[in-house]
Amino acid sequence: MIKNFLENKKAMLFDLDGTLVDSMWMWEAIDIEFLGAYGYECPDDIQRAIEGMSFSETAVYFKERFDLPLSLEEIKAVWTRMSIDKYRHEVPLKPGVLEFLKYCKENGIRTGIGTSNGSEIVDAVLTSLKVKEYFDAVVTACEVAHGKPEPDIYLEVAKRLGVQPENCLVFEDIPAGIMAGKAAGMPVIAMEDDFSADLMDEKRELADAVISDYRELL
Repeated sequence: MIKNFLENKKAMLFDLDGTLVDSMWMWEAIDIEFLGAYGYECPDDIQRAIEGMSFSETAVYFKERFDLPLSLEEIKAVWTRMSIDKYRHEVPLKPGVLEFLKYCKENGIRTGIGTSNGSEIVDAVLTSLKVKEYFDAVVTACEVAHGKPEPDIYLEVAKRLGVQPENCLVFEDIPAGIMAGKAAGMPVIAMEDDFSADLMDEKRELADAVISDYRELL
C-alpha cells in the first residue's frame, strides 16, 4: 500500500514546480515569451535540456545558447519578475498538498523543499499560496555544488532538518529529480503531472511509487 511509505519516516522532502504546485506549464509559457522578445522560437528540447539545472545554471545555458545581450543577473531578474506575477495569480497547489502538509505538521514530521528555483520566487509562491508556515527548510540548487540529478540538494535539505537520509521520503515530478533523491539514499514517490506525461514510463521505472493526489497517502 502507498501509505506504507510513511512508516518510520521523519521528514518529507519536496521539489516545488510540478510537485507541490501546478506550474510547469507556466515556465514553458515564460520561455516562449522571453525568447520571443529576442527573436527566437522556443526549441522543443529546451525543457529536457535544462532539467535539474539551478536557476543560475539555466541562465548561463540560455545566455550561451541564444547569445542573449543580457547579463546573467538581468536574465534572472526578468524571469523572477515574470514568474512571480504568474505564481501569485495563476498557479494552484497540486491536489491534496494542503491536507498532507497539515498531516505532517500534526504528526511531527519535518518538511523541506529542494528546488531549482531562486529563493525570491520560492518565497513568493509559498507566501501567496499560504503554505510557507508548513515548511521547516528550503534549499535552492544555487546553494549547493551540483544540481539534480546529483544528490546534493536533498542531502542538504535533510541536513538542515536534522534527519538521516534513510528516514526521509522525497516527492518529485521529473526524472532528474527522482534520480537525485535515489542518489541521496532516499525512497522517492513520483507525482503525476500533465507537463511530464510523456515521461511517465521513465518516472515509474525510476521511482518507488507514483501518485496523482497526496491524499492517497492519508
